[in-house]
Amino acid sequence: MRESAAERHDRLLGLVRERGSARVSDLATLLGVSPVTARRDVEELAGRGLLDRVHGSVSWPQDAAGPATGPGAGSGPAGGGPVLGMLAPSSTYYFAEVIRGAHEAAARAGARLVLRISDYRPQEDQARTEGLLSAGAEGLLVAPGWQDPGDPAAFGDWIASLPAPTVLLERRPAAGSPLDGLDRVCSDHAYGVLLAVRHLVRLGHGAPLLMARADSPTAVAVRSGYAEALAAHGLRAPQAVIDSVPSELFPDAFERAVRALREAVLSGVATAALVHNDVDAIQVVQRLAELGVRVPDDLALIAYDDEVAALADTPLTAVAPPKRDVGRHATELLVERLGQGAGAPRRHLTLLPQLRVRDSCGARNHP
Repeated sequence: MRESAAERHDRLLGLVRERGSARVSDLATLLGVSPVTARRDVEELAGRGLLDRVHGSVSWPQDAAGPATGPGAGSGPAGGGPVLGMLAPSSTYYFAEVIRGAHEAAARAGARLVLRISDYRPQEDQARTEGLLSAGAEGLLVAPGWQDPGDPAAFGDWIASLPAPTVLLERRPAAGSPLDGLDRVCSDHAYGVLLAVRHLVRLGHGAPLLMARADSPTAVAVRSGYAEALAAHGLRAPQAVIDSVPSELFPDAFERAVRALREAVLSGVATAALVHNDVDAIQVVQRLAELGVRVPDDLALIAYDDEVAALADTPLTAVAPPKRDVGRHATELLVERLGQGAGAPRRHLTLLPQLRVRDSCGARNHP
C-alpha cells in the first residue's frame, strides 16, 4: 500500500527526533523519497513549528518534548517535576495541536513530557506505552491508534490495567467498559456536526449531505453526530452518507465519491454538504470545479477539523475541534491526579468545537 503524506511526515519526525538534527538530503535517502519531496515535507513541518530548519539541515525544536534518555531521564525539569508519558497515533495533522497543548501545559506545571507515536498501529500501542513507563513516566496521556470499530475491544483492555494514572485523549470507550472508568478529555464531535448542520439550515438549505471517512474515532463520531443533528432539526438525510477515502491511497474510490457528490448537486438532491476531513474537502472542491460544480455557487460546503481549511483557494468554513485545549486540559488533569492519589473521583471532560465561517458556505458575514 502506498504510504500517505501523514505517515511519511511521522517517519521524518521520528528520524529527526532520534538524531537531534539531520541534513535534508540524508532524510530523503532514509525516507526513500526525492530531495524535492523531502524539502517540501520539511518546509511544511517547520512552518507548523514541529522542526527547526537552518541551511539545508533540520533539528528537533529546543523546546519540544524529546525522548527520555541519558542521566536523570526519570526526573522532570531540573530533577524536580514529574515525567509524563504521551502516546499519540500521529505527530502531524490533528494530533500536532493536541501534543502542543500538552507540552505547553506540562512546561507550565514544571513537568517533562515524553512522546511516543504509534502511527495508527493499535497492535503496537501497548508496547510503546510500556516503553514510556520504562523511560520513567509517572503518569500517562493515551490516545490509542484505533481506526476500525472493533479496535477498542481488540486492542484496548490493557489500558485499564496500567500501573500509572492515565488520561484518555480524544477517545470515547463503550459505556460500561473498563476504559469508561478512566479519566478522559474529548472533543464533542456530535456538537461540532450540529453547529455545521444548524448553520447550513439557517442559510436556507435543506438537509446537507455528509461525505466522510470511516477510518478514525473522529470519523465515526462525525457520522453518528450527523444522524443526531438531522434528528434534532426534524430532517432526514437526502441520501446515504458518501464514503470518502484518502485520494492519494485510493484515487479511484475517491473519484467515485466526488462524482456521487456531483450527481447529488446536479440532480437537486442537496445544495449543501459537510465533508470530513479538511484535506479531503480541499481536494473535493478542486475536483468538483473541474467537473463543473462550483463552491459556494452551486454547493455550500463545510469541512470538519479546521487544520488547513483556511488555506484553500476558496477558504473553507470549518468545524474546529479544540485540539490544543484537549491536550492542555488532559495534562492539567493528569498532573492534578498525580497530586491527589488514586482515591480522587474520576472525570470525563468534554470540550465544544467552534464553527469558523469563511467563504465556502457563501455566508462569511452571516451571524
